[in-house]
Amino acid sequence: MTDRATEFGRELRRRREAAGLSLTAFTARVHYSKSHLSKVENGHATANREFAVACDSVLHAGGALAALVAVPEPVGFSGLPAVTSHFTGRDEELRRINAALVGGSASVCVLDGMAGVGKTALALRAAWTAETHFPDGCLFLDLRGFTPGDTGPTGDDVLDRLLRMLGVPAEDAPRDEDGRANFYRDRLRGKRMLLVFDNVRSARQVLPLLPAEPRCRVLITSRNRLNALDDAVHVSVGMLSTAQAVELFRAVAGERVPPADDGVVERIVEHCGRLPLAVRIAAARFRGSPMWTLPDFVARLADETVRLGTLDDGERSVTAAFTLSYRGLAADQRRMFGLLALHPGREVGVRSAAALAGVGLAEAERLLARLYDAYLVTQRPGGYTGFHDLMRAFALEHALPAIPADDRDAAVRRLSDLALATTAASDELLVPQRYRPALELDDPPPVVEGFTDAESALAWLDAEWPNLVALCGMASAKGWHRKCWQLAFLLRDFFFRAKLWDAWIHTHRLAAAAARAAGDVNALAMTLNNLGMAHVDRGDLEAASEHYEEALALFRSSADEHGTTSALSNLAWVNLYLGEHRKALRDMGTALESYRRSGSRRNAAITLRGMALTETELGAFEDAVRHGVEAHDEFVALGLDLDLAMALNCLAWTHFRAGRPDEAVAWYDRAAEQAARCGSVHEVARAETGLANAAATTGDQDTAHRLWTSAAGTPLDPVMVGEERVRRALIAG
Repeated sequence: MTDRATEFGRELRRRREAAGLSLTAFTARVHYSKSHLSKVENGHATANREFAVACDSVLHAGGALAALVAVPEPVGFSGLPAVTSHFTGRDEELRRINAALVGGSASVCVLDGMAGVGKTALALRAAWTAETHFPDGCLFLDLRGFTPGDTGPTGDDVLDRLLRMLGVPAEDAPRDEDGRANFYRDRLRGKRMLLVFDNVRSARQVLPLLPAEPRCRVLITSRNRLNALDDAVHVSVGMLSTAQAVELFRAVAGERVPPADDGVVERIVEHCGRLPLAVRIAAARFRGSPMWTLPDFVARLADETVRLGTLDDGERSVTAAFTLSYRGLAADQRRMFGLLALHPGREVGVRSAAALAGVGLAEAERLLARLYDAYLVTQRPGGYTGFHDLMRAFALEHALPAIPADDRDAAVRRLSDLALATTAASDELLVPQRYRPALELDDPPPVVEGFTDAESALAWLDAEWPNLVALCGMASAKGWHRKCWQLAFLLRDFFFRAKLWDAWIHTHRLAAAAARAAGDVNALAMTLNNLGMAHVDRGDLEAASEHYEEALALFRSSADEHGTTSALSNLAWVNLYLGEHRKALRDMGTALESYRRSGSRRNAAITLRGMALTETELGAFEDAVRHGVEAHDEFVALGLDLDLAMALNCLAWTHFRAGRPDEAVAWYDRAAEQAARCGSVHEVARAETGLANAAATTGDQDTAHRLWTSAAGTPLDPVMVGEERVRRALIAG
C-alpha cells in the first residue's frame, strides 16, 4: 500500500477513537463493512472518495479525510453545494436514499417533510456520498417552490438553465418548452448524472425535468408529498431523536454548553420539537447570547407566548419557514388550518374537524388531506389529525387571527354541540336506563357518530375522553355553563367504568362551578352527587360524604324526590364502607322502596346489590344471597353488562364469607368472564383476587399466588373491596 493510504488509515483511526466510536458503531454510521474499515485503518485497503466523504461527515472532519484520498475518482461537472459540518443522525434515511441512487431501479427519489426538518441538508449529504457513482456530473437547482413572492421558475426557464449547464450554447437551444425538453433528454442519453432539484412545489413542476436515461438519477426535496410521482422512491423526513437533537444543539452551541448538562439540553430540544431548523436557531442564539444561562434559556423556550419569537436569529426563522408553507394553501385550506388550532385537545377527529369548519365529512377529509400533504398537520390511523408543537403555536399566532371572531366562535359552538350529542349517544348505549337531562344545543350536528353497539361507543370514548375533558374546560372558560355541566354529567359512567378518577373529579368541579354561576340548583345537586361518587370510588369517604350531604340538602330544597333518594342511597353506601352497617341497610331499604315506586329499575337493582354487601358484613348471608340474586336477575333483564359483573362478584363474596368456597369459585369464575367481556379490568382483578383467596383457604398456594400476581396490576382499595382485605390478611398471616 502507498504512504498516502497508510496516512489516511492512521488519521481515520485517530479521529474515530477521539470521537469515542468503536469499529462496530462507526460501521453503522457510514454503512461500510467492519472488515473494510479495519483494512483501511491498517493501510491494507485504499479509500475512495465516496468512503472518505462519508467518514468526513460522520466524524465532522470538515473535508480533512477526503483531502487525503490518493487519487480521486474522475467526476464531471459538479455543482453540489457544501454539506453542513453539523449534520447529525439520519442513518436510516441515508441508507434508503443511497440504495435508491446507487443500486435501485427507480430513477427518482423524493425527500418530503415539514419545513425546517433538514431535507436539503440530507439531500446534499446523500448526493456527496453518491457523487463518485455519477462520473458525468452532479447538478443542483433550487426550484424556489416556496420562496416568498416567487412562484418559482417556469419549466422553460429551468430547461434553459439545465441545457446551459450541459454545455449547450444559447443559440442552439430550441425556443419552445417541448423542444427544449426533448433536447435536454437527448443530451443526457448515455450519461450517468445526478440531478438534485431542491424546493419543488409540485410534481407538475418537475415532470418535464425527469431524464429518460435509466442511468441518471434525480433527487428531489419538497415540503409537499409529491404523490403523483408514482414510480419514485419516497422518503419522508421526520424529526430527530432526542439524542440526535441534543448532539446537534451541542455541535452548534459549542463550548457554551457544559458536558454535564444533557438533561437541560434535552428540555431545550423538546421545546424545539426536535425540529432541526429550530434546534440550530436555538443553539446559535444561545451561543451568541452570553447573558443567558441554560436554565434561563429553557425557561424562555418553555413560555409558549415567546417561543416562536425566540426561534429567530435575524436571518433564519421558524415562523418564516412555516409561513411559506401556509401561504401556499388555498383559502379554504388556510381556514381549516386555523380552525384546527381552536380544538383544545392534542388530536382532532374527522367529525370534529368537519364541525369546526362547518362542512361535510367528505369535504373535511379533502381539506385535511391537503394539509397533511403540505406537512402542516400530522395524521394517524383512526382518522385523527394533530400538530407538531411549533406548528400549533404558528397556527394560533398567525393563522387563527386571520379568521373573523364570529366565525371562530361559531366553530367552537359547533364543536361543543357535536361533543355533547355524541357523548350522549354513547352514554345511552352504555347505560340505557340512566336519567339524562334534555340537551340544549345551539347548532345540532347534522350527523352524529353511528355507534352500532356499546362496544363501539366505548371505543369512541376510550379514544376521545382527553378531548372531551379539554372541551369541558373550554366551555367553563367561555362561560357556557350548561354545556360544561352537561358534558361532565354525560361522562360520569364512562369515568366510573374506566376508573379515571382525576378526569372525573376535574370535570365535575368545573361543572359544579358552572352550575353555581348559572344559579341552576338542580344541575348543581346532580353534579355534587356525581362528584361524591367519584370520591367514594377513589376511597375518599370524607369528601364524598360532604358532597352527598350538600346534594341531599339541594334536592330537598327543590322537592326533587328522585334526587333526594339518590343522595340518600349514596350516603348509605358511604356508611357501608365506614362500618355503619345497620344505618346503611336502613337507608338502602328506604331508597329501594322509593326507586320501586318511581319505576327506576336500575337504581333499585344497584340498591339491592348494596343491601347484599351490607347484609354480608352483618352475617345475614341468606338475605344477602336473596338480594344479590334479585339484583343479578334484574341486570340480566336490563342488559347491563358492567352492573352484572359487579353483581356476580357480590354473590361470590357473600358465598366466600359464608364459608362456601366451592360456590364462591363458581360465581367468581362467572364474574371474571363477564368482566372481561365488558372490558372492566377492575372487576376482573376483583374476581381473580377472590379466586386466589378461595384457593389459599383450601391450601392451593400455587394457584393463589398465580392469581394474586395476575390481579396485582390493578390496584383495589381494601375499604371498598372485601376481597382485597382478605388478601392482605392471608398474606400477613
